[in-house]
Amino acid sequence: MWSMNKTIRVLVVDDSVLARTMITQGLAKSPRIEIVGTAFNAVDALSKVAQVKPDVITSDIEMPGMNGMEFLKKLLPKYPLPVILVSSLNLRVFDALSAGAVDFVRKPEPGQNEVFITALTQKVIAAAGAKVRRAPASPVAVPTAPLLGAKPSLDQVIIGLGASTGGTEATLEVLKRLPADIPGMLIVQHMPTGFTGMYADRLNRQCQMEVREAKNGDEIHRGLALLAPADYQMRVVRSGTRYTVSCAQGEKVSGHRPSVDALFFSMAEQVRCKMVGIIMTGMGRDGADGLLQMRKAGAFTIGQDKESCVVYGMPMVAHNIGAVQIQASCENIASVLLRQLNTLH
Repeated sequence: MWSMNKTIRVLVVDDSVLARTMITQGLAKSPRIEIVGTAFNAVDALSKVAQVKPDVITSDIEMPGMNGMEFLKKLLPKYPLPVILVSSLNLRVFDALSAGAVDFVRKPEPGQNEVFITALTQKVIAAAGAKVRRAPASPVAVPTAPLLGAKPSLDQVIIGLGASTGGTEATLEVLKRLPADIPGMLIVQHMPTGFTGMYADRLNRQCQMEVREAKNGDEIHRGLALLAPADYQMRVVRSGTRYTVSCAQGEKVSGHRPSVDALFFSMAEQVRCKMVGIIMTGMGRDGADGLLQMRKAGAFTIGQDKESCVVYGMPMVAHNIGAVQIQASCENIASVLLRQLNTLH
């Protein structure tokens, strides 16, 4: 069990001297973090891991020679350490998360170093207590035909799902087990600007339902999952029996934009049909209070269990305050959801 009082030992891997220096100096400002080493490429890092014994590694993805993906494949079987990726706007980051990296932060734009370091520091602290999940050895059998049938009742169901650290892969584990005719889904995943469109495209390619990044005014309907765009709050808007989403920047809610709480509170307030709330892996408590309001408004609520969470933070708080009706692993959440949907008349 990770002790909150323990200093987090960090190894910084980056082929750029400037980036290494900026990351090292920035992280060292946190009293929680000790920089125990730096490496100029993946081979150098592999040679130093046993020597410096880090608790967390930060690593660039694009490096000469062995890239970040190959580094993870060499590292994790022998040293299952939490790795935070430092990435430019690059689709490879999702492959690296699939290979076992815990989280990622986008490389800073000019003048944004301070924002970047704050985000990276938070992610390193979260990663210190994270569970490193390995990619499943065999592919999942996905539904090839509608499982829910033509039940008209399911046209009036809305599902909300929220996740943070570890959530990109956990959410995929849920969605790829769901049929094409799933009721309308709304997803909030904490993610840097620029990546939500790519992530939605990735989910769309791998899942049966349509998945896309939400736009202001999109209608919620069966067979469609909408992902909140980075840096925008996504909320539900009701107009009679028709439901759409609003996407607006606005204030941060529970420290986040997009915020799971912002979505869940709007669902509790606006949705008059059946609804389901799902809260998954992540640090902190975003979504817990909103899920409790959803439950009070009649929603069926699911929380990811401790064993399958990369970080058992958000679902733990939700469970502790009475917001969660049933806990399940990310591999079993889909079957719990489908069983519940099939009871609706």
